[in-house]
Amino acid sequence: MRTTVGIIGGGPAGLLLARLLHRAGIGCVVLESRDRAYVERRQRAGILEQGTVDVLRECGAGGRLDREGLPHQGIELRFEGRGHRVDFPSATGGKSVMVYAQTEIVKDLIALQLEEPGGPPLLFEAEALAIEKPDSAAPVIRFRHEGREQTLSCDYVAGCDGFHGIARRAIPADRVRTFEHAYPYSWLGVLADVAPSCEELIYARHRRGFALHSMRSPHVSRLYLQVPGGTDPDDWSHERIWDELSTRFALDGDWTLERGPITATSVTPMRSFVQEPMRHGRLFLAGDAAHIVPPTGAKGLNLAVTDVITMARALIHHQETGSSELLDGYSRTCLRRVWQAERFSYFMTDTLHRRPDETPFEDRERIARLERIASSPTASAELAENYVGLPLS
Repeated sequence: MRTTVGIIGGGPAGLLLARLLHRAGIGCVVLESRDRAYVERRQRAGILEQGTVDVLRECGAGGRLDREGLPHQGIELRFEGRGHRVDFPSATGGKSVMVYAQTEIVKDLIALQLEEPGGPPLLFEAEALAIEKPDSAAPVIRFRHEGREQTLSCDYVAGCDGFHGIARRAIPADRVRTFEHAYPYSWLGVLADVAPSCEELIYARHRRGFALHSMRSPHVSRLYLQVPGGTDPDDWSHERIWDELSTRFALDGDWTLERGPITATSVTPMRSFVQEPMRHGRLFLAGDAAHIVPPTGAKGLNLAVTDVITMARALIHHQETGSSELLDGYSRTCLRRVWQAERFSYFMTDTLHRRPDETPFEDRERIARLERIASSPTASAELAENYVGLPLS
């Protein structure tokens, strides 16, 4: 097989990149190791920045998003038994976020790619085995599909295959620098068939630990509890989960957490990771292949989207002008935004969670951070600007 851009990974980053390239007349092929059913039911992030919503609309994937997505104009911070709302539009010139599950974005983009006449090939159960000659003018992806090994020759390779994929490991170790931070706690996440108890997300810091109230739809709630690393979700009964959530969300006033059937539980370790550079020759990394953020700041999916927007713009610019300036600057451009997202995600995580060894001084200092946001329009605006998404440079 032969194409201009070989895309490894059929998640939201790879599918969106294919959509952007196809609309610009640039040929591509998407290789996804899993089957379609698996890809369309993977549970991931659900908060979309303003820029992510805008690009999905622009590329024709905004129909169901606008019908079923839940626009959010702010978030609530809870601490010391009090709540403080951060209003996004007033602090950001009208910007907001949208609650719309990554699973649904993937379904929308797959449908567009497979149903539109002349759409680029999307191969499921196509396992990428190796990237050969990534620093040459003619890289090759070896992959296994339908029981036999095949090759995809291309001008460029987009590694959108996540932290455990082959793309980031195809860069020689002596060309790479990695930066990591592990947090001493995890998230116990639950899906529940109950209407959300709030209209906007609640981020709560409590002496027993962090809690987050999110949602997937008007009838499905998504909630999280800070738990020790290594926690087994089976150790938490449904009653215990609801009791703990109620305790951590409690206010000095009239507010009740609605309970309902819990349909899924999982534990997510918390960590930060960046690999530099995000480009090696004709191989470009995007999303979790290059960086991971803790979910507190809702940046993971949105960073992947801005990576592929940057990549698509660079490829389109090269096609139209012959200049490789934007391609050469891809890693530098992306990393500026990546590190801002890492900074914000670290701030949100460190501020809202309690460390196992936290001292009384550290506890009061973190409460002071939240008091500052609650009392200062400038501090509140800083949080809002980062949450809705910094401008794409």
